[in-house]
Amino acid sequence: MEKTFVCVKPDGVQRGLVGEIISRFEKRGFILVGAKMVQVSPELAQAHYAEHEGKPFYNGLVSYITSGPVFAMVWEGEEVVKAVRQTVGATKPIEAAPGTIRHDFAAKMDRNLIHASDSVQTGEREVALWFTPAEIVSWDKISTPWVFGRNS
Repeated sequence: MEKTFVCVKPDGVQRGLVGEIISRFEKRGFILVGAKMVQVSPELAQAHYAEHEGKPFYNGLVSYITSGPVFAMVWEGEEVVKAVRQTVGATKPIEAAPGTIRHDFAAKMDRNLIHASDSVQTGEREVALWFTPAEIVSWDKISTPWVFGRNS
């Protein structure tokens, strides 16, 4: 099954939205296989945002993600990367669809609450960056056939 990395950023943690965000993914039927509260080091932030190094907003990203604790997670499920991104909403909250996390809880791009991997490859890289294999727990969720089952 596909895995993706999700992180509730410092503003989401400070606003007490971790439980609400977890609930949204659980309600979609995805399986939480890794989770931890992290105070992000500058080194981890720089590695996480490496593709943006040299861009005008890079230093702000590093400063923001290291400004307070984050709640890092690994979610598993069929097409979980695309579905999580759909649930999160557009990067700019003003452009996010109604019902998405960013539409419902964020007001501006600089405080958009949450990060989610944008591709399967990015998800694999980010999961490996933030979690050791021992921190990922594989388990069978009894409702999975009711969410992802096939009728043929």
